[in-house]
Amino acid sequence: MRIEQLEYLAAVTRFGSLRRAAEELHMSQPALSETVRNLERELGVDILERKRSGAKISEEGRELLPHIAGVLEAVDRLRSAADEQHRVSRSVRLGTVNTATVPLLIPGIRAFGAAHPTTRVEVVDARQEEIQRGLLEGGFDLGLVNYLEGDDQPPDLETTRLLRGRPVVCLHPDSPLASRPEITTDELLTEPLIAMRSGYVMHRYLHRLLRGHRPSFTCTADGAEMGKLMVAEGLGATVLPDFSVAGDPLERRGAIVHRPVAGDRTRVLLVLQRRIAGSTPRAVRDLHGSFVRRAAELTRAAG
Repeated sequence: MRIEQLEYLAAVTRFGSLRRAAEELHMSQPALSETVRNLERELGVDILERKRSGAKISEEGRELLPHIAGVLEAVDRLRSAADEQHRVSRSVRLGTVNTATVPLLIPGIRAFGAAHPTTRVEVVDARQEEIQRGLLEGGFDLGLVNYLEGDDQPPDLETTRLLRGRPVVCLHPDSPLASRPEITTDELLTEPLIAMRSGYVMHRYLHRLLRGHRPSFTCTADGAEMGKLMVAEGLGATVLPDFSVAGDPLERRGAIVHRPVAGDRTRVLLVLQRRIAGSTPRAVRDLHGSFVRRAAELTRAAG
């Protein structure tokens, strides 16, 4: 039994004939008649009396009308409740490793907020493993994380690639290295380094880049935003994906600069992840789409 069968039967009852109901429903009379016949066969009741002059509701069908009306009213209430659910305020929790904040995160949330003014986006800074665990356990709805190109990605999460960039050295403008067009590993070792905390992709990348050398670390940072602030205050240099530095307010004000790593072909991916589930709330789908569209704009602008 399908809802439209009951809706069609209600139309026949309302308009008093198959012909008029078919006209109102914009379907052929034979198709409408066959739909009602299928329902009759399923219920084992002749709902309509068919004569040469037309069809009308039978006595048995008349007894069923209150039940049919009750089902259709319940369906209307369900549809209204679903529509209301889309309008009411709710919260979307986003875990992020704190990267591409200015070019992607903020514009994506701003565009989402224009369409969902009553929905709150809760942004939580965390490491990659914490975000992925939160996605699987329901603590996060979406997660923005970094990968080095070629890394394996978890099969139990849906992963959408947003940006592809390269590692760069983020420096204070007064650093002697700021005059270089690119920075070698040996030159990087002459600068006090601010490393990302263990658990961040750029922590793993930096240790791989230095190949066992023992740099002079001044401190560790919890994410790109803190790392950039430390660089701006003259504590040293850090290594980040270029999409985390380009266009940053600190760079626009001249408080930090960035240079590529000489001879390095590593590429860093920014991806958006969510749990693979049978149904996803509309607000989560729309925020996901907002980030995807913003990433496409950035990719086109980069050429």
